[in-house]
Amino acid sequence: MAQLYFYYSAMNAGKSTTLLQSAHNYRERGMRTLLFTPAIDDRSGSPRIHSRIGLSAEATPFDAAYDFHAAVSAALVAGPVHCVLVDEAQFLAPLQVLQLTQVCDRLGVPVLCYGIRTDFRGEPFAGSTYLLAWADNIIEIKTICRSGKKATMNARLDAEGRRVTEGAQIDIGHHYEALSRKEFRLDEVSPVARRPAP
Repeated sequence: MAQLYFYYSAMNAGKSTTLLQSAHNYRERGMRTLLFTPAIDDRSGSPRIHSRIGLSAEATPFDAAYDFHAAVSAALVAGPVHCVLVDEAQFLAPLQVLQLTQVCDRLGVPVLCYGIRTDFRGEPFAGSTYLLAWADNIIEIKTICRSGKKATMNARLDAEGRRVTEGAQIDIGHHYEALSRKEFRLDEVSPVARRPAP
């Protein structure tokens, strides 16, 4: 039975590298994979999944209106699909996570999603929230904070390396630092701390 996997971590833990290694392993065995990446990440000028160690692969871009179930169904007409791999899965819309469950349950194709759970203020991304709720398998890819503890949070930095605590939830780039929750100082940046008590 095909299953939905969510591989999560803080920033810069090697999620894209792990995804690309998985895709390579399938291809090496003569199996067909479909790779997806958010359309908003256009830094390379073409839809590609990049890792910080220099690996990359072409991928299909998706936006909030993209229908994964329809896309995989269409791809199956041309032949078997052995795995679907989604990079930056935190940017999935809730409906798209539902579509990916149906890719597993109705089409019989395993889906591997890679992403982060929370933004630079510790707020959960919608895609990650539903992946955590619905995935068959939830796997942490671990990385280390500057303190030596496990990093679980993502601090955003400006051009001078200073911490940013205000702004849009989505800001594509490598200007992030993975921190432990203690170093992140969640109580100072989370909107939850500023909400009035009920």
